Amino acid sequence: MVLMHTPEKIDGFNAPDFSLKNIDGNIYSLNDCMGEHGLLVMFICNHCPYVIAIIDRLVKTCAALENHGIGCVAIMSNDTDAYGADSFDNMKIFSSDNNFTFPYLIDETQEIAKAYGAVCTPDFFGFNKNGKLNYRGRLDSAANKAADESTTPELLNAMLEIKDKNAVQALQNPSMGCSIKWKT
Repeated sequence: MVLMHTPEKIDGFNAPDFSLKNIDGNIYSLNDCMGEHGLLVMFICNHCPYVIAIIDRLVKTCAALENHGIGCVAIMSNDTDAYGADSFDNMKIFSSDNNFTFPYLIDETQEIAKAYGAVCTPDFFGFNKNGKLNYRGRLDSAANKAADESTTPELLNAMLEIKDKNAVQALQNPSMGCSIKWKT
């Protein structure tokens, strides 16, 4: 496991389109996932301890965002030959066990992770309704620790600010996690 931190967001970055298979077998595009008020694209996987540590809070955050008209989509880009825990069948189990309400897509070629510049799991990209990147940071101030009453929901707050103001003024702290498992 190699610990990575996400880089700062790139100003003017627009969401690359994709056409990826969901765990239900259907193909989803960027437009299919976009909500009325924006989109959260997250790169996650099944086995990463950083993802596992936050998955309950992440699912709750996505439910809140969806209630505000913000779409959410998770993409799994790891090399499934080298990391069987991240297989398509295991993605279905992980999604079911954690009550995902959003698509969980497989990026078998890893082209989408590269197009986004994803570096780790979890890696969060918050786009406004026009597909412009406004947030690239962590889920919350607890990071991979247990949340408590003092935890700031940074991703939720940022996405709601994007919805209301079309920009984020708050400092964006990098997310951290395991490196994406690139194919050789």
